[in-house]
Amino acid sequence: MQIDVLTLFPEMFDSPLSHSILRRALDRGIVDVALFNIRDFTADSYKKVDDKPYGGGPGMVMMPGPLFDCYEHAQKQHPDKGRTILLTPQGRKFDQALAKELSSENRLILIAGRYEGFDERIRIGLDAEQISIGDYVISGGELAAMVIIDAVVRLLPNALGDRGSAAEDSFSQGLLEYPQYTRPEVFRGMKVPDILLSGDHAKIAKWRKEQSLHRTMENRPDLLEDNPER
Repeated sequence: MQIDVLTLFPEMFDSPLSHSILRRALDRGIVDVALFNIRDFTADSYKKVDDKPYGGGPGMVMMPGPLFDCYEHAQKQHPDKGRTILLTPQGRKFDQALAKELSSENRLILIAGRYEGFDERIRIGLDAEQISIGDYVISGGELAAMVIIDAVVRLLPNALGDRGSAAEDSFSQGLLEYPQYTRPEVFRGMKVPDILLSGDHAKIAKWRKEQSLHRTMENRPDLLEDNPER
């Protein structure tokens, strides 16, 4: 998979791309992440990428010119047109189902915004879909891009050491994940449930399903409302 990120702060991606699952996926050639600095495509010595909004109002708005030029340059670097995504609070809410959907793409182009948002002609002219990672406001789209990259890449074949890990994650089956335990068997008076020590895999699977349902009902009943067959 090819993932391109258009951003004003490419250096923010150095750390997350240098560790853990993302680092291994990059090293194995499972994914390639290219970073494009929008400021490199400005026409003035001040590297100006924003301006005051027409009609008045607070803050600044990202100008279409530098972003269009950056996008068109990025498009020339890969033969696949890709799926273009604006990271904005106005978009479709990102969830595990959308992560799985995006993981089937050959190429993603993530555009990280700043300031008060994008000039509307960016969305229209690039025919971009909008995605939000939640109903809250953060300083820019870079963190949202990192979340999407991590969630998508771990679903790619061979990105995880254990093929079953992603399938058992929370939300993968529409439920929260069951409780997990490891050594020691007893820690500060808290004991691992006997069922997990029984060796009876059928009973363990049944217990885990029941625990997933219980946790979901207790912590995220909305997930069950969205999936009434549960």
